[in-house]
Amino acid sequence: MKFYEGSVGDKMAQLKGGKLPLSEVLRYGADLARGVLDLHTRGILILNLKPCNFLTDENDHAVLGDFGIPSLLFGLSLPNPDLIQRLGTPNYMAPEQWQPNIRGPISYETDSWGFACSILEMLSGIQPWRGKSADEIYQLVVLKKEKPIFPYSLPPDIENVLSGCFEYDFRKRPLMKDILQAFESAKDADHDNIGWGNSENVMVDRPAMANRINWLHFKDKLEVGDKVRSRKLKNSCSPETMEIPDGTIVGIEDEGERDPYILVRVHGLHGPLKVRCSTVERVTYGFAAGDWVRLREEDKKRSQVGILHSIGRDGAVTVGLIGMDTLWKGNYSDLQMAQAYCVGQFVRLKAHISNPRFEWQRKRGGGLVTGRISHIHPNGCLVVKFPGKFNLGEVCSCLADPYEVEVVSFDKCEGIVKKYEHLEDFHWAVRPLFIAIGFFTALKLGVFVGKSIARPRSRKVASISDQSSDYQQQQQVQNSANGAWLPPPVANMLFGDVVGTSG
Repeated sequence: MKFYEGSVGDKMAQLKGGKLPLSEVLRYGADLARGVLDLHTRGILILNLKPCNFLTDENDHAVLGDFGIPSLLFGLSLPNPDLIQRLGTPNYMAPEQWQPNIRGPISYETDSWGFACSILEMLSGIQPWRGKSADEIYQLVVLKKEKPIFPYSLPPDIENVLSGCFEYDFRKRPLMKDILQAFESAKDADHDNIGWGNSENVMVDRPAMANRINWLHFKDKLEVGDKVRSRKLKNSCSPETMEIPDGTIVGIEDEGERDPYILVRVHGLHGPLKVRCSTVERVTYGFAAGDWVRLREEDKKRSQVGILHSIGRDGAVTVGLIGMDTLWKGNYSDLQMAQAYCVGQFVRLKAHISNPRFEWQRKRGGGLVTGRISHIHPNGCLVVKFPGKFNLGEVCSCLADPYEVEVVSFDKCEGIVKKYEHLEDFHWAVRPLFIAIGFFTALKLGVFVGKSIARPRSRKVASISDQSSDYQQQQQVQNSANGAWLPPPVANMLFGDVVGTSG
């Protein structure tokens, strides 16, 4: 076994500010990416990339150390939650690495996150999430989806690939071969003389790039003869808007480019369509990466429904499933299509599920609350928020197994009561709003009814008064007329003082 006297971390500790020149970072980065790629081709995950584990040889080349050990621990039951650090160092761990069987699974792109964290530390001299506890880092990385501090002025290719390494969904991160290509192409340029070493470099926590690459679109190299279809729109479950519902590649132009044009023959069209490679996805045996699938064989330890990550031309598949730390591997014949879920849908726990994998929110009477999907993990695990439930200033949320829930829509709710209950699930303020509207409506109706009752009564009183006055006048006239024919004493006795006595 060869012995190495130092590491990149040791070298950084000896420098002022603890940061390395850009040229050295690019050179070390190329060495490390080459080593990681070699291990990945052997099926080995590292999961603990950090400067202290990057050894240096006599020629000042970076060599990987402490690799593969964390991956050996996966699948073991850990009696102490603190032992999660044995599966990696919190400051360099990807989101899915914290809970791989729930928010995972882990994959080769998990190492891309740790690699990028290490490169940023070499450039800035600052450890990602320095001074934070493991619990605080978990809150920031996993729950709040924050990213490490990022140097602003980097070579475009390096900035692009490092930005991709910090995608929350590991499927959108670059593979190590893409990282190696970027570092190999950038390491020979003279970057130290263009202002990198001065103190004016700005550190930002969210890099914004106009031409950021979606690495997911370039992981499957298409070939002539492949069956393809248009990629579904983001957060869309239906293929109605597909320009190419079913086609065959008949030609590829400029194969050396990252996103070449391809010619696709579509049934019903006279000539082939010319589209970018990134706009279509390969369909093999009726399946495409990203499809929701269901395993034919049941296993209580894992979910039955997950997301297809890859399908080879030979029918070999990998699927992300809740309950598994790594991707499930099998054959397409083991799968069948499942109902697709997307962000924004309302879901509810199925009535026959008495013991769900994750705790579900319930109403006061014990009824099931309807929630809205806010995020979908690569293994199909649903993050469900309950807009109708408000607790301590925050909207309630939980995780859900797609096998245990069903989609709920306003049209499918039977009866007015069910439709109103579904409206309540849209937002916690719906019920108070309806109560307020009902109160003001009742108040206004009461005032209107009160006025309506008071108006006829006043008219009736006035009518009675007028009738009494008219009657008195008529009586006086009649008495006067009658009294005129009688002597005054007699008239006064019969009709009252209506006739004056003659004086």
